[in-house]
Amino acid sequence: MREYTAQISNRGGRWRLYVVLLGVPVSQWPEHDFGPAAVVPTLAERSRVLAGLGFVFTEGAEWEWTEYSETLDDDASPVRLLASVRVCSRDGGAS
Repeated sequence: MREYTAQISNRGGRWRLYVVLLGVPVSQWPEHDFGPAAVVPTLAERSRVLAGLGFVFTEGAEWEWTEYSETLDDDASPVRLLASVRVCSRDGGAS
C-alpha cells in the first residue's frame, strides 16, 4: 500500500488541506480550502475532507504540528503552522 503525506496549513486566514504527490505538479495535488476560519478545522472535518479526496489515515497515524517563520532566520517574522499526517489511498491503489 502506497503512503502519502497530507498537510494542512493556514495562509491569509484560510486553512487548506492537500495531499503531497511526489513527481506530480503541485497544481494537480488533491486539495480542499476550508475557507476563512479563525480556528483549526477539527479532526472530524479533516478526516471527512481526506475521505472526500479519496484518502484515509494509515494505521496509527497522528497529526504532527510544526511551527516555522515566514521569513527564514527572522525571529520577528510571522509564525506559520503546518500539520502533517500519513495517509493512503482509500482503495489501496495510487491516487
